[in-house]
Amino acid sequence: MAQVGSLTVLDVDDKKTSTSVLNQLVDVIQMDVSESVSRREYQVFITGGIGPGVTSSLFQTVYDQDFTVGTANPIFDITVGLFKDGDTVQDASIGQDTTGKLLFPSTSLMMREKVDIYSQYAKTLLGSTGSQFYSPFDSTDSVNRIDEALFISFKRLFARDSIKKETFAMRFYRTGTMSFLEDPTQPNRSTLDITSQSGSIIFTDFGASTNSRRTFSGEVGNIVEATNTANKVGLLFYDHGTAVFDLKKIIAGTQHVSGVIKAMNDNVIPAFAAGNTFIGTPGAENPNATYIPDLLVSASIDDIVDHIASCRFQTGSLTAMTFQNNTRINSSLFFCRASADQYNFSSNPTFRGSDGRIQVIDPGQEASQRSFTFATTIGLHDAQGNLLAVAKLSRPVEKNDERDITFRVRLDFAKKRRLSITK
Repeated sequence: MAQVGSLTVLDVDDKKTSTSVLNQLVDVIQMDVSESVSRREYQVFITGGIGPGVTSSLFQTVYDQDFTVGTANPIFDITVGLFKDGDTVQDASIGQDTTGKLLFPSTSLMMREKVDIYSQYAKTLLGSTGSQFYSPFDSTDSVNRIDEALFISFKRLFARDSIKKETFAMRFYRTGTMSFLEDPTQPNRSTLDITSQSGSIIFTDFGASTNSRRTFSGEVGNIVEATNTANKVGLLFYDHGTAVFDLKKIIAGTQHVSGVIKAMNDNVIPAFAAGNTFIGTPGAENPNATYIPDLLVSASIDDIVDHIASCRFQTGSLTAMTFQNNTRINSSLFFCRASADQYNFSSNPTFRGSDGRIQVIDPGQEASQRSFTFATTIGLHDAQGNLLAVAKLSRPVEKNDERDITFRVRLDFAKKRRLSITK
């Protein structure tokens, strides 16, 4: 490092680069997921033809508070998707038109949209719209193929650069409210909109540190049951911040479901307006409806997501999901060295008296007292001497002709730039 005038030129050896990782704990409580005021709908889909029409979102966004409040932050998006060659889609389809578009009866709802959502996630995470998700991720067995998927995509504000491995956990209720067909002691009521009371289970990415692989969208690990890690129930794409769950593994899909859903009809059901229908109710078209496939086929995306979010995550202040994120910080390190004979004088006018001589602490010691300074600030300049950055020391540091000092200035490049100094 050479000194030019009052500036010192940094050599190549005085500049280093490094990368560090900052972790932040994210904790999503049950109320954030289950409350309707913290879940925002985007009703961009509408049917035509039969009845007054059905409107629905393609996904919903969960916020950390009432989403109408200006300080609310979106945490994640949640939606469902169906694999086009899976049994749920193939059994519901009535064929294809001349362009290859899947056709479905009017008793189903948004089936092509559910297939498209699955395909879009497959393209983003796996690289192709025709790819399939498997759990475990290295399986090719159709038994492990995720035909009915629950997608949860965390926002960049919370997922940051990636999710840290083996920190993800989700509390979920596998069993829905029991219906009177399953338990005659239960009242004849809807089970679609009543919060689950039993069947709580924890899903986690335990074991991902030693059992993960890199795919099209980055690293991916298996999501497993906490009490039975051999049971793989989904995938976690760490770099993308997306969890993919196999619905037939995380819920009791064959359980009876009853309630009112939106539908394409104009018949007037007592106590309900046109555009709604019963599902799983005696006397209705399908009195023995189940969550899979009946609810996934007949209900809109909003109806399905409303049930999962409001019933399967419970309500309260317990943790619904938690994980740690990774924020990668690229740092430039500058080692600013001052040798014994450098920077022992100041250009401050008070450093010299009216006679031009250096001011001394003890009068009469002008000839013997050595000059010294207190460093408080370091400036980084470009080759033309323009000041680019200023770093402040936490306390003044004495500099005299008996000591060499090296100041390390670190310039971090993340979402915000910040300076820090160590001596």
